[in-house]
Order: sequence, then structure tokens, then C-alpha cells
Amino acid sequence: MRGISTVFRKEVRENLRDRKAVFNSLLLGPILFPVLFIGLAWFGTSKQMERAEKTLEVPVVGAEHAPNLVGFLEQQGVVIQPAPEDPEDLVRRQEVPVVIRIPAAFPEQWLEGKPAEVEVIADPSRRESDIPMRRVKGLLQAYGQQIGVLRLQLRGVSPNLAAPILVRDVDLSTPQSRGLLVMIFLPYVLMITAFSGGMHLAIDSTAGEKERRSLEPLLINPVPRWQIMVGKLMATTLFGFASLTLTLVSFRFALPHMPVGSLGIDLSLDAREVGGILLVVAPVAILAAALLTMLATYAKSFREAQSYMGLVILIPMIPSILFMANPVKPEAWMMSIPLFSQNLLIGEFVRGEVVPLQWLLLSTSGTLAIGLVLAWFAATLFNKPRVVFSGS
Repeated sequence: MRGISTVFRKEVRENLRDRKAVFNSLLLGPILFPVLFIGLAWFGTSKQMERAEKTLEVPVVGAEHAPNLVGFLEQQGVVIQPAPEDPEDLVRRQEVPVVIRIPAAFPEQWLEGKPAEVEVIADPSRRESDIPMRRVKGLLQAYGQQIGVLRLQLRGVSPNLAAPILVRDVDLSTPQSRGLLVMIFLPYVLMITAFSGGMHLAIDSTAGEKERRSLEPLLINPVPRWQIMVGKLMATTLFGFASLTLTLVSFRFALPHMPVGSLGIDLSLDAREVGGILLVVAPVAILAAALLTMLATYAKSFREAQSYMGLVILIPMIPSILFMANPVKPEAWMMSIPLFSQNLLIGEFVRGEVVPLQWLLLSTSGTLAIGLVLAWFAATLFNKPRVVFSGS
């Protein structure tokens, strides 16, 4: 097995000499992803708070039809603006996020005790209009409830009769389990780094050596060719796992700094959870290294291999996007599906749940088995002349 260790050391040493490759493989993900997500969280939270606390300025059409309603809005801090000639066009051109229109029939409906109609003109497809629209609707509903209670009291009817059911929420979530709502992106990021961490080495040690004509001299050494490929696979796996570990550790220290404390969310990951996530995702590094190396070996040039990698990198995105769009309850039979099981188990660890040992064994053994099969197939590729000399 000296051939495997020799090739392994060679590939690791050569890759470490390439500073750009080391930065892209080991440092770009651990630095970029935490900074990106924490920066976006800070920016998004600050903008949301700014919109929620900003003085609400609302044009009102037909304010003369409901002076009491307008007075209520002013008491709540709303600045009533003059009525525009074309409120729909004003909202459509994004000059204002929301306009209130009080129809002329409002006073008659009000006096008759009928539900008086008030129109809220807004464009819900524009996210910047969401908070002002919800604030306006909330104030109108509060005014309606207040008037409804007064009408019942004037008629000698208890307002409680209008609410035959009292719904009380019993919240079983914990600050840590609510953290998954914020860290839903974490499985996706970890899967990506497991693939991207060893991508450069996988391409350079196969298609790159073909292009540089340095693969043939390596293969004429008195070492079984499968050992040469295994050494390259081990080096690729090492860099993929190292990138994955550094990314997870960087999130471990960066997540507590996200501005979610006021929302009752705890984003901390203790050593047990970090270790559990690494145990679950480690087989993915082997699977990724085998798949990347296999495809890069078939490529005739470095550029062709890069084109393949652009498609391969989409593979770890599929389960993450699927679970974001359609969350499912983890079950034992799902644990044997590579990448899917990792996404589910990472979510369980983030929530602070106790993961059954059976699930861990099914997930790691299933992914590891497929990874080893792909690695075995990749190890046989150097025995095929048409593959070795495809770039000649």
C-alpha cells in the first residue's frame, strides 16, 4: 500500500502549493458563506425593523365619508395624506406602497349597522409593500373590532357572545428548534462545500495531468494503477472533508452573532451537534470525491472537466431545494437515501432532537456504500487505455 500513500502525499503537497486552489477549496466556503448569510440577516432584519417602525404615511380617498375612522388612524400615528386622482396608478408606479379608499356608500352602510366597505389598494407582489399593507389592515381590523364591541355593549349584549371559541396557543417549540427556520440553508451549504472542496484537486489530478502529459510517466511506475487512483481519491476526499469541517466550524462561531435573539431563536451549536453533523456528512465527502474524480477522468481536458463539474454541483442542491419547498417528517426508510438523509438529519441536530442510532447507521452506511462503489469503479478507470489517453 506504499503506492497509495505516496500518491496521496504527492497530490496533497502539489495542491497545497497552489495558493489559489487552497483558498478556493479550504477558505472560500468557510469565509464566504458565514459572512454572506450573517450579512444578509443583519441587512434584512434592519430593513424589516426600519419599515415596521417608520411613520406610516397613507393617502386616503374619501376621508370625508368616515371622519371617525380617519381620526382613529391619526391617533395611532398614521399621517393622512391628500387623496390622489388615480390611486391605482400611484401604487402601480410605486410612489406609495398602500392607499385607503372609503366608498361613498360607507356612511349609509355604517348607519344601517351593515359591514361598511373600505378598500386597501396595494400590490402584494412587491415585497416592500408587505409591511405597510399589513400595518394598515391591522389598524382597520382593530378599529372594526373596537366598534363591534361598543355596538354590542350599547345593545346590552356581552361582547363575549361574539367569540364562542377562545383559541389559546400552546407552543411546544424551543428557541433551539425555532433556529431551523433560520438555518434551513445550512444543509444546502454543507452539501455544496463537500462537493466544491475537492473539485479542483479532482480535476487537476486527472484531466489536468492528462493535459500536462504528466499522467503517463506516473502510470509507468511499478505500482498497481488502482493504487494510484485510490491515492488521488483519498486526497480529494481529504480536501472535501476539510472544507466541510471548516465551513461547519465557522458557522458554529458565527451563527450566535445573527440578530435573531429578539425573535426568541437560539442558533448555537454545541460540540455534540457539530460532531453529529460531521459524522452524518462525512460519507458525502467520499461520495463526492468518487463522483468528481470519475467524471474528471473521462474528460479530455481541464476545461471539459470544469463543464462537467458545473452540472455535478447541482446534485447536492436538489434535496435541499425539495425540502425547502415541501418539508417532510423524517422516517427510517428515508435514511438510506444519500443526500436526502443528510438534509433531514442535519435539521434534526439543529433542532436539538435526539437522533436514533439506527437512523445514523442507515444514513452513513447507505451513503458510504454508494460512495465506495463509485470509488471502486473510478479506481478501475486507469486500466482502460482509451480513458488514460483520451486527451492525447
